[in-house]
This record gives sequence, C-alpha cells and structure tokens, in this order.
Amino acid sequence: MFDNSRIAFIGPGVMAEAMIAGLIRQEVAQPSRLLASGPRVERGEELKSRYGIEALTDNAAAAKAADVIVLSVKPQRLGTVLEGMQGAVKPEALILSIVAGAPIAKISGILEHNAIVRAMPNTPAQIGEGITVWTAAPAVSEEQREMARQILAALGEEIFLEEEYYLNMATALSGTGPAYVFLFMEAMVDAGVHLGFPRRVAEQLVAQTVRGSVDYYTRDTDPVHLARLRNQVTSPGGTSAAALYYLEKAGFRTAISRAVWAAYERSQELGKNAKAHWPEIMSRDDREA
Repeated sequence: MFDNSRIAFIGPGVMAEAMIAGLIRQEVAQPSRLLASGPRVERGEELKSRYGIEALTDNAAAAKAADVIVLSVKPQRLGTVLEGMQGAVKPEALILSIVAGAPIAKISGILEHNAIVRAMPNTPAQIGEGITVWTAAPAVSEEQREMARQILAALGEEIFLEEEYYLNMATALSGTGPAYVFLFMEAMVDAGVHLGFPRRVAEQLVAQTVRGSVDYYTRDTDPVHLARLRNQVTSPGGTSAAALYYLEKAGFRTAISRAVWAAYERSQELGKNAKAHWPEIMSRDDREA
C-alpha cells in the first residue's frame, strides 16, 4: 500500500522514531518512502544515519512531498507548526495526529483539510508492543483508514473507536499508563532493596513478576476477571492478604483512579489551552463551540 506513497513525520521525537522503526521492521514501508522534519539538523541526521530515511528542517516542504503526514510534535507547539504548514498539504493527503489533546476539528480548521485521523499510541510502541486507540474524521476514505491501520499496527495492537471523545480517555489510561506501571515497579524494587536484596536481583524479580502476571492474565482469548486472579493468590490470613489489606487501607485504588482522572483532565486542558493559538481561519461557529 505504501510502495508509491510517502510518509512524513512532522516532529522527529521518540514516538516518531518508534513509528519509523516499526514501519521498517514490519516492512510496511521502505526507508526511501519515509521522511522526518524538525528544527534540529543533528536529530534529522541521526535518524537518516540510523534508518536511511530522508531528513528535512522545512515542515511545509515535508508536507508537500507526503501522501501521509504524521503530526508528532508537542501539544504546545502544534499551533505554530500547523500555521507553518498552511497551504502545503495535498488535497488527497491523509493527516495522522498523535498529538495529545488536539481535537480533529482544530487541526482541520487551521490546515483547511478534512481527512484526519487522531490516534494515541503509548511508549511500548517503541518495541512493537504498544496499543493505540484511534478514530477518523468522516472525510477519511476506507483506503485511508486502512493506511492508518497499517501504520498503527506496526506499533503493536490498535483499537478503532468511532467517537473522538475516547481519545482523551485513552491518553489518560493507556497513553500515560506505562508511567504508572514504571512507578509501581520502581516502588517494588526499592522495597526489595529495603528488605535486603541487591538492586539487580530486586529488579529481575519485579520485572519477571510483572511480565509473568500480565502473560498469565492474557493467556486465554477470554481472560478471567482480575479480581478472580487476585483471589487465587490471596490465602486467608496469608502474606498476600496482609499486603492487600495495607494497600486498600492506604487508598491504593483511589490514588490510581485519581491519577488517571488527573491525566484525563490535563489532556482536555491541552486541547482547550491551544485555542489561543488557533488562527482566524476557523469559522465563527467553531470558535464559539
């Protein structure tokens, strides 16, 4: 599908590199069909040397050359970046945004372009083990949807949802989720060191415990409820029961729930705060929405 199509990454950061590596690894696209654009020449040269792709510092030139444009910049920079791309997007091009909190309508309003897919991948995409929630504007054709699906599938699993409001939820749950897991693992490792384990041993114990627990949960196509698995390892009056009692007493569930909610609210704020940067090409009705 991408033999004759060029994919441009606007913002050559960590996630853009993960997508480039995944596309090449899965043989979805050849390096010669990929290009990355960003302000730092040295970053572009790094990606060019590592993957054999083309590197530019002109976003408008990259957009003009592309059939698929992946927006992978920081949310705070999106308004400025889009303004610099005005008039450069091909009418038939697909725009795939992975910018947290940025609504499709706002991107469409600045670029005056309607074929837009919005997606939220997460960090494990860097090793092909991520999960991405995505949605598409009505103007996105079936062929373009399939193009987006293939790009995102190169990062791991992908879930398409019709309603865009799920994207802010996905940002809070799966997009930010690895940070929660890493913090939990870090706390467990530190506890192991406090008990007396060498740090390398504590790290190995925690990593394999988390990995094995996830694999145990997903071993069947129809996984059992997590509470049932927890009960299986919680003997009455045992060590697990004592530990879980303390976690519940300390508000572990509430802390996790509030953390996810805080991330969700921040995702919404990122979209709202960006309104100050949207130019006047937006319609009056859209500005007042």
